[in-house]
Amino acid sequence: MSQDFYDVLGVSRDADEDEIKEAYREKAREYHPDVSDDPNAEEKFKKAKKAKEVLTDEEQRRMYDQMGHEQFEQAEKRGGTDAGGGMGGMGGMGGQGNPFGGGGGGMGDIFDQFFGGGGSQQGGPQQGRDLRTRMNISMEAAYEGITREFTVTRPEACPDCDGDGHPPDADAQTCPECNGQGQTTRVQQTPLGRVQQRQTCPRCEGDGTLYSETCSTCGGDGRVQREVTLQVDVPAGIRDGQTLRMSGEGAPGENGGRKGDLLIEVAIDPHPDFERDGDDLHYDAAVSFPKAVFGASIEVPTLDGPVEMDIDPGTQSGERFRLKGKGMPRLRGRGHGDMYVTVQVVTPTDLNSEQQAALEQFAEAGGEEVDVDEGFFEKIKNSF
Repeated sequence: MSQDFYDVLGVSRDADEDEIKEAYREKAREYHPDVSDDPNAEEKFKKAKKAKEVLTDEEQRRMYDQMGHEQFEQAEKRGGTDAGGGMGGMGGMGGQGNPFGGGGGGMGDIFDQFFGGGGSQQGGPQQGRDLRTRMNISMEAAYEGITREFTVTRPEACPDCDGDGHPPDADAQTCPECNGQGQTTRVQQTPLGRVQQRQTCPRCEGDGTLYSETCSTCGGDGRVQREVTLQVDVPAGIRDGQTLRMSGEGAPGENGGRKGDLLIEVAIDPHPDFERDGDDLHYDAAVSFPKAVFGASIEVPTLDGPVEMDIDPGTQSGERFRLKGKGMPRLRGRGHGDMYVTVQVVTPTDLNSEQQAALEQFAEAGGEEVDVDEGFFEKIKNSF
């Protein structure tokens, strides 16, 4: 039984593309026939290369995971055997009798529609993958808006080979498997009959050319992982969980394609004083019993500095007031949200004798009979 592709590279089944390519580079450095003393180096190098080809191709990897290693290899062998026989055995589906159009190309298109096969062009420019990272900021930073410097590790073109995968002075020859076309044609048996597919040449990886040497830095992949420092403008009013996009700061493209983008998920740290609800803020203000009774002007903190707020006489604990425009900036509009201040009346717990006597008189004036020694302050507390 041949070795599973994930085991060949030594990666887990949920490994991403970058992990797979990095594992391949390590195997290439270890088993490349030009540098390895292992008697089975060439075979091991070919296995690692094949594993990388399948697991970095989204469609092939999906089929590999669904079919399993043995069935996948058997399907490939059947396709390779049929390739020499042309399209003659299509059982009435090819040639002039093909109801979908003449020749194997038409059937290839139909196969692609049903199975998402490899009939698409492989040699053209392909945009690089988008990369993701996460950034934590304070609520004050979200209020003001900031320019933040951060570090991210991402794939970049290998500096030693300029992304080519081989030294500049390496000898080149036309790939004999695809005759320099970068693509090969195979015939595969499907429920619709035998269909012809074009795919990236597995030997030259679509380049059409073979080289005598592989870049020792990137293992022939043309990419290396590098740590870079970038700056991003975080707009005022951004919300927790929103994403910023930095165009062209993702993974490099293939065959001259543009770079992908870098997506930055913004996480806003909880604030010790404020709770956010959209563009509005909520704040609990502790107010003494006399101020709640007689009314007062109290100082309330905001993200733009403290402000004065009037509370009405007889304000009850839990009553809410609005400070218009003292919330968060509106990200895609003008102005700010509001701040809602909830009054929490503070029950006194440590009174001197003069304060205690005054409260006794207050209670008696209201017709309440209280026994101070048996929980007067508890009764005061419960009344709020």
